[in-house]
Amino acid sequence: MAPLSHYLVLSGILFTIGVMGVLVRRNAIVVFMSIEIMLNAVNISLIAFDRYLGQHDGQIFSFMVMAVAAAEVSVGLAIVIAMFRNKPTINLDEFNLMKW
Repeated sequence: MAPLSHYLVLSGILFTIGVMGVLVRRNAIVVFMSIEIMLNAVNISLIAFDRYLGQHDGQIFSFMVMAVAAAEVSVGLAIVIAMFRNKPTINLDEFNLMKW
């Protein structure tokens, strides 16, 4: 079994990739995928600490994070589709729905 630090480094790298994807990319689908990468990084760290401490709390929280991720995908994709109907682009910089 690999030590806890390996899992935490992997989780940190994945979370950093997700943050950079959210900050740098302007495509709505890529932003949603980056958020999913960030949530999976949190899942890795939860499971790693769960295994390290010998408890089952991390697995329970991991299932809750997966449920939130599934809800986020469904609601986020519905919002993107609704916005795409008004303006046929998924570039986030071009959406200014508050402007008449």
